Amino acid sequence: MSDQQAPIDLTAETPIQPAELASPPMTPESDTPVEKKAKPAKEVDLDKQFYDDQGRLKSKYKKNGRLTSVYYHHELVRMQEELVKLQYWVKEQGLRVVVIFEGRDAAGKGGVIKRITELMSPRIVRVVALGTPTEKEKTQWYFQRYVPHLPAAGEMVLFDRSWYNRAGVERVMGFCNEEEYREFMRSCPQFERMLVRSGIILLKYWFSVSDEEQERRFQSRVHTPTKRWKLSPMDLQSRKKWVAYSRAKDTMFDYTDIKQAPWYVVNSDDKKKARLNCISHILSQIPYDDITPPAIELPPREEREGYIRPPINEQTFVPPVY
Repeated sequence: MSDQQAPIDLTAETPIQPAELASPPMTPESDTPVEKKAKPAKEVDLDKQFYDDQGRLKSKYKKNGRLTSVYYHHELVRMQEELVKLQYWVKEQGLRVVVIFEGRDAAGKGGVIKRITELMSPRIVRVVALGTPTEKEKTQWYFQRYVPHLPAAGEMVLFDRSWYNRAGVERVMGFCNEEEYREFMRSCPQFERMLVRSGIILLKYWFSVSDEEQERRFQSRVHTPTKRWKLSPMDLQSRKKWVAYSRAKDTMFDYTDIKQAPWYVVNSDDKKKARLNCISHILSQIPYDDITPPAIELPPREEREGYIRPPINEQTFVPPVY
């Protein structure tokens, strides 16, 4: 018989036998799994990743003026580190922060929110994205359903759309009557001034996208199955009412662009620049110090004296498909 093994057919679909639903390896003497020593976390050397041998940052811009991926990720990592520092400061000082993200459909609001929260604690930084109001909520004071989501001390709340629905989609699509709309325009500035007087830091961002770029992003969502959930019936109808939305936004700014809580417009035709510009501005609007705690030394783990682990075969494991 030849010593050479037959090649393995990786395309064959061999059913997994019960014995192959492997449990962790065990010592011959007991049911106790063999423990592997944890490897220390691998540190990423940003100097080697983003800088050349002479210590110069690799190319920043492409010929078309857009950011190179290397420079974009370098700046994003740097700003996310600053966001973590801000998070420590918000918690330590008991700050209450509200950031509102508004703008056209497919303007990139969700992408910015995702990059902001990527490395932050969900216990400190929360995202609020409310759905359509219920029949009961429609009978309440308009701002009532947003108030429970406002931050307590040491919290930062990001509103992915907010009470400004009334000035935008509700106005354009006819979901509120004229009196409700006018009452919102009168009361919204007073409501926001009240929030600021109470000590809340309120930041409002409007993401502006051209009709050509919005169309390109809509087409991308249509042809990408994993993005189609982003297209709502309201998004499709909004394409027919571009001018109406523009007029509604202009009127909204006339009434609600107040000194205590001004609107900041983010040009979002270039998503990468929009993300960096918005995060950079947020960091500039909230003074903070670096109070990142120093590295700690983990205490030794308790020895398993007198503890006998239950038989491993009495536990149900997830099948090792990979």
